[in-house]
Order: sequence, then structure tokens, then C-alpha cells
Amino acid sequence: MSTPRWHAPVESLLLPALALGGALLMFGAFVRLGGSDPVEAWALLFKGAFGDAFSWQNTLQRAAPLMLTALAVALPAQAGLIVIGGEGALVLGALACAGLPYLFAPPGGLLGQALVMGAGALAGAAWVALSGALRQWRGVNETISSLLLSYIAIALFKHLVEGPMRDPASLNKPSTLPLPEALRIGPIMGEQAFSSWLGDVHWGLAAGALLCVAAGVWLSFSASGFALRVVGGNARTARLVGLPTNALVLLGCALGGACAGLAGAIEVAAVHTAANASVIAGLGYTGILVSFVARHNPWAIPPVAVLFGGFGAAGSLLQRRLDLPDASVLVLQGFAFVFILAAEALRGRLFSVIRARPRPAAPAVPEAA
Repeated sequence: MSTPRWHAPVESLLLPALALGGALLMFGAFVRLGGSDPVEAWALLFKGAFGDAFSWQNTLQRAAPLMLTALAVALPAQAGLIVIGGEGALVLGALACAGLPYLFAPPGGLLGQALVMGAGALAGAAWVALSGALRQWRGVNETISSLLLSYIAIALFKHLVEGPMRDPASLNKPSTLPLPEALRIGPIMGEQAFSSWLGDVHWGLAAGALLCVAAGVWLSFSASGFALRVVGGNARTARLVGLPTNALVLLGCALGGACAGLAGAIEVAAVHTAANASVIAGLGYTGILVSFVARHNPWAIPPVAVLFGGFGAAGSLLQRRLDLPDASVLVLQGFAFVFILAAEALRGRLFSVIRARPRPAAPAVPEAA
């Protein structure tokens, strides 16, 4: 029997929703074991994420880099690779952005901002493309190599920030020299209308959303995007029809890494103003979860990133009201990841499982005397 067309789109919405619902229930049980009211915790999660203008600003600020680090997973996934090295690409992008003024004095304004953003993107692209090259030419598993390369990138970041690139004025917290004011990225709205809601939200949010839309358009409507998806669907068939499989895999990895590197550059230019340990905040790892919840669909990444940005923004409110650790939202993210992986096992089979559910037996009819 053929599968109705509406099953796939309904599944793509229903499975992540069920997974997030299960994660929230398990988080409620976790809160209850800690002696707090789970209903109050759920209410505080919503309030801390979307309850007022300050919450929205905090949520959107956190969502901006998550969109870009999620693309670092979603784009290689189109080529059939599971790359989880967004954190390494992000920290190297931050280092490249902060380090470019060490090499020469970039001009101020848009040109200088483009140069430091481009430096971050190139650093991230090269780092993730290395995982793709190891996969294609040496047969190294890209999931393992990208994760290990992230640890190398973080170690390199700490060595340079705490050593050769350290600002002598940064005593308690090693940092690079502050990025010149003319190279920094400002807020979107400034003093305009809606500034109470978006006043502190920087242009990185717009960049992340636009790149997600652009990636979706490229994958859906361009020849190279279609070729990349063919490689991800069946690499052997792609080779048989003459597609440059190796080049396409490297392209997907490089574009994903460029997005993560750009996220690191934006964190320096818009948030921290210098490269320091605050950049290593796990945004690349959270981007993995965002991409999986969005099922590696670039168009679905922005709303999911806003949701998980809200979870992160609510951590401080849970700490103040329920005396829970600020990092308790990481437990919620962990539950979400487990449930998403479980939901993937039902992909394409959800409705068949529902139909196969055992039905209660009909009551026996007494025989006639």
C-alpha cells in the first residue's frame, strides 16, 4: 500500500514536537527530584525566554550564533556527512577576527567589518573542510575527526590568547587586544522604534537568518545544491553520473565551517569586543542539537535556534527563582538530544507504528442456548 503524501510533512513536524515535549517532561521530573515544582519551572522557562522585552533581547542574542553553528552541521549533512566540529570553527573564527588587526590596520566602516568577518569565515571554512578532506581521501570518520579537531582548535585558541596575542592589560582574564571601535558590529535598531525589544540585538541575528534562507534557496533551486543533495542521498550513484563527489563534499564542509567561523567573528565584533574564554561557550555544540531538531533543513533552523536560545536565556531566571544551577538548562538540552535521536528511529515509520498498535479485543458474544 502506497504511503499518503501528507505523511512525510506531518512527520517532519510531529516527531520534533514529540521529542521536545518528552524532553520537557523529563526535565520536569528532574526538577521535581530536586525538590522544586516542575510546573513553575516550565512557566519560568517560557517567561525567561519570551516573557518581556528583556527576555526577547536575550533570546535573540543567543539565537544569532546558533543559526550559524547549526548550518555548520546542516550543510555537510546534505552531502551525507555528520560533522560536529562547529565549536572548533567558531573559536578559530573568533581568533581570526581578533587577530587580523595584529597583521595590519584594516580600514574602518563596512570594508573593515567585511574583512574581519571574512577572516573568521575563512578560518572556519578551512578547519571544517579538513574533516571533509580526511573523510574523502583518507577514509577517516568525519564525526570523530571534526570533534577531535575542535579540541585542537580550542587548545590553539587558549595558547595564542594566553600567550603571544595576549593584551598586557588583561590581568585576570586573558584576552586579545580589543577590536577597534570602527570594526565592531552595532545593534540592529539603535534608537529607532521597537528598540525596547531589539535594542541590544546585533546584526548577527540578521546575518544568521539571511544565511539560513540563502542556504535553503541554494539547496532547493540551484544545480550545485541539487548535486550536493544527490551526493548525500547516494554517493555511488553521484559518481556514476559523473558528479565531482569529492569537490561537492568539500564545498558542503567549507560552507558549513564558514558559517561557524562567521559566528565566532560576530561574537567578537558584536558581543565580547575581544577574543577570550567567554567565546568558548558551547555554542557550536548546541548548534548540533538545533540542526538535528530542524532535521538539517536550513529554513527550519531559525525558529529552532530561537527556541533553544530561549532555553539558554531562561537559565538565570531558574537560578534566581528555584535555586537551580544556571547550567540546569543543559540537562534539558541533553534530554532533547536523546529524544531527537529516538525520534529519528521512527522516521518514515511513525504512522505504520500507530496503525500497528494492538487494539483491545471485542467482548465475547454468549452463545445461544
